[in-house]
Amino acid sequence: MILTIFFDFDGVILDSVSVKTEAFRKMYLKYGQGTADAVVKHHLENGGMSRYEKFRLYHDLHLNIKLDKKKIENLADIFSSLVVQKVIDSKAIEGALEFIDQNYDKFNMYIVSGTPQNEMRRIIASLHIESRFKGVFGSPNQKQTHVDDIIKDCQYNREECVFIGDALADYNAAQENEVKFILVENSNNTDLFKGVNHIYRMQNLLNLKAFLSEL
Repeated sequence: MILTIFFDFDGVILDSVSVKTEAFRKMYLKYGQGTADAVVKHHLENGGMSRYEKFRLYHDLHLNIKLDKKKIENLADIFSSLVVQKVIDSKAIEGALEFIDQNYDKFNMYIVSGTPQNEMRRIIASLHIESRFKGVFGSPNQKQTHVDDIIKDCQYNREECVFIGDALADYNAAQENEVKFILVENSNNTDLFKGVNHIYRMQNLLNLKAFLSEL
C-alpha cells in the first residue's frame, strides 16, 4: 500500500520541461547553433540535474571556460528570470493538480526537484498548492539525498513509498532509496527509458489513485 509520494515537478505536475529547454537554448545560442544544440541535447537527456551543474559543465565542455561560484550564480539568476513566470503559466499534466487537491490528506506528498529550492517553493506558492505538500525540496542537494533524509526523519516504510518522475535522475533517486518508481512518459524520455525494466509507466496522472492502489 502506497502512503508516501515523492513528486518531481517539471514534466510531472506541470508541462514545463520545454520552458527550461528554451531558456538553455537562448542562453547558449550566442555561442553558435552547434553549441546551443549540444546544450539542449544534454539538458533533455539529463533532466533533474541542477542548472548550477549544467552551467559549469557547458561552459567547460563547449566554451573552455571555468566558471567560479559567483559567475554560476549570476547565470542561474538570469535563467531564473527567463523561466519562473513561464513555468507558473504552464499547463498542468493531465490529472496532476486534481489528484493533489483531492488526495493531499490521504498521502504524505512531497516535491523533490532539481530546481533551486527557494525558486521551487516560490512556484508552488504561486500555484496555491503549498499546503498540499508536507515538504518542497530542491537543489543544491541531490534528489536521492532528499528522499533518504525524508524517509529516515519521518520513519517511513520504503515499501510504502513511490517516486513519480520523468527523468533518469528521478529513477536513480528511487533506485538508490529502494522505492518504487513511476515514469511519466513523454516524447523526450521514451528513448532514455527504452529497455529499463521494473518501473511503472503512465502517460499522465488521470488515473493515478487507482494505479497506486494496485502497486
